[in-house]
Amino acid sequence: MESDSVIRALAALAQEHRLAAYRLLVTAGPEGMPAGALAEALGVPPSSMSFHLAQLSNAGLVTQRRQSRSIIYAADYPVMTGLIAYLTENCCAGSACGVKAAPACSARTSERSVA
Repeated sequence: MESDSVIRALAALAQEHRLAAYRLLVTAGPEGMPAGALAEALGVPPSSMSFHLAQLSNAGLVTQRRQSRSIIYAADYPVMTGLIAYLTENCCAGSACGVKAAPACSARTSERSVA
């Protein structure tokens, strides 16, 4: 993942409603949620939710698809994984990390061994 993409993604998440919406979409799984259901769940007006979802979409964090009259949003898991990988890339200076010391790093180390 390129640093400019990381900056856009982190900037999009650096707002209360967008972060809450993204976390809700991660919980919803690949099937996603309609924009209206997100707005209702978060207590945000639909017009504001549309703005926040557009910011997440522009940052590449979510996908959208039309289903009848609704737009369904879903977290883009490969982008999320890439963001986490970028943030933990230099964890423990490349040496093996202990689960207790740095759990995110040991997940990254496991990911390297699978790839």
